[in-house]
Amino acid sequence: MKKILIVMSLLFCTTPALADDKAELTALLSEFLDGATRNDAAIHNKYWADELIYTSSSGTRFGKAELMQGVTSRGMLKADDIDTVYSSEDVRIMQYGDTAVVAFVLVGRSGVDTKRYLNSGTFIRKNGQWQAVNWQATIKTE
Repeated sequence: MKKILIVMSLLFCTTPALADDKAELTALLSEFLDGATRNDAAIHNKYWADELIYTSSSGTRFGKAELMQGVTSRGMLKADDIDTVYSSEDVRIMQYGDTAVVAFVLVGRSGVDTKRYLNSGTFIRKNGQWQAVNWQATIKTE
């Protein structure tokens, strides 16, 4: 009986922690998409782990160094220079301890044109911070 109580108490104690982590990952994604809209290098640097493997929707694979070079070469966008605003839909998060998979529909709105991409990322928590170590983007066909 004592073992059952211990197991049940562990289950109840971890559920709020998982909910908090999902909320934290959802907020991180929102912060990132806002930063990506503005091409904010600091946000990109925070979001991507140094060991990142990124596969773009065009099938190109690269790491954080190449990604950051592209971000910094363009520079932070002023409000008038923003042509595409990014957001997410259908966010799904599966957590495995200090590892999480985040899958969502990336929505890019540019004037009346809207593009959707299926994105998924694998995150690890290091030193209390979540960062993406793997990313996959594909064009969403309707």
